Amino acid sequence: MTAADDPILIGLGANLPGPDHRSPRETLEVALAAFPDHGLQVVKLSPWYESSPVPPSDQPWFVNGVAIIETELGPQETMAALLAVEQAFGRQRGERWAARTLDLDLLAYRDLIVNRPATATHPAVTLPHPRLQDRRFVLAPLKDVAPDWRHPETGKGVDSLLERLDDAGEVRLLDPAKS
Repeated sequence: MTAADDPILIGLGANLPGPDHRSPRETLEVALAAFPDHGLQVVKLSPWYESSPVPPSDQPWFVNGVAIIETELGPQETMAALLAVEQAFGRQRGERWAARTLDLDLLAYRDLIVNRPATATHPAVTLPHPRLQDRRFVLAPLKDVAPDWRHPETGKGVDSLLERLDDAGEVRLLDPAKS
């Protein structure tokens, strides 16, 4: 069995300049380069997409992607590593759905279904991510890296999940030369 058969999926997004005034795309790429320092190895990365804010707002459009990773860490430790990367790149958690310099979501950890509250030493983890099936900006790049992935709770594939979306914002492939 390979990582693509039973993946650990990470959603990536940014819509504000990051440290050193990097563009959102540059911030995402530099953050990915920091993953090995936190015990995370990128196995596959989707192309970058640009997406309108969800829910709709006047904030800048996002750059989004999905990565398959490998790690020896468990789900809560993986989430802690992602939060540490976010913090290193200036992420300030506060208002829900606010603009951000970096957003890293643990979308799925193999086929686990988990709902663990935060503890003194570990962040809360809900798997699969509770809203991934409602987000075109997640499903479009997810299809690029894991087209045969199935939601662990519903058993629905990526194509089926995409087809059922009525309006989940605009998503388009980002020009490779654009940052």
